[in-house]
Amino acid sequence: MRVWLLIACLIALPVTAEVFTYVDAQGNRVYTDQPRSGNAKRVPLATSNRMSANPTGAAPMTAPKKTEAKPLFRYDMLRVLVPEPDATVRAGEIIVSVTSEPGLQRGHRYRLLLDGQPTAEPGPSPVFALSNIDRGSHNLSVEILDEQDHIVERTANQPFHMLRISLAQKRQVKPCALPDYGQRPECPLKDKPIEPKNSFLRFF
Repeated sequence: MRVWLLIACLIALPVTAEVFTYVDAQGNRVYTDQPRSGNAKRVPLATSNRMSANPTGAAPMTAPKKTEAKPLFRYDMLRVLVPEPDATVRAGEIIVSVTSEPGLQRGHRYRLLLDGQPTAEPGPSPVFALSNIDRGSHNLSVEILDEQDHIVERTANQPFHMLRISLAQKRQVKPCALPDYGQRPECPLKDKPIEPKNSFLRFF
């Protein structure tokens, strides 16, 4: 134990100090920094591997620069112009018009949603034509997408109501015409009006 304690102390000595060793009268190996006459021998020391806390000539360590993410562009306003909220449309086709403030930015595109589903591929045009829409209430909303298809802006759902004239309603508006007899069940042949004769044919 004594020997190891001495070794630890010697390791902590400055590099410039000299170390000597000898065996005492009890046969113990002794290490000292004082030279002794007799059997004391100098102990060669290896070069220290200590490093200065601030070595000269070394480049100072700098923290890596953080790349700041570019914030998404924000629009002041985005809405559906046509049809107006809760509008009633009396045809199976509808023209939807949207607008934004400021105008559509470079690389951005509009995408129209009908009942939460895209109606077509995104594009720069603010006008959309929809056809074959089922009768009933529906919701419209519009999104603006950037180059990576990220949603920049989106409107809330805007309802509208589709009223389509049924076949029975069409027949009430337009009663049985002469060519319809024999084709429509509600137009029996016995009620078919007499076709007017061409007065020009009686001379033949």
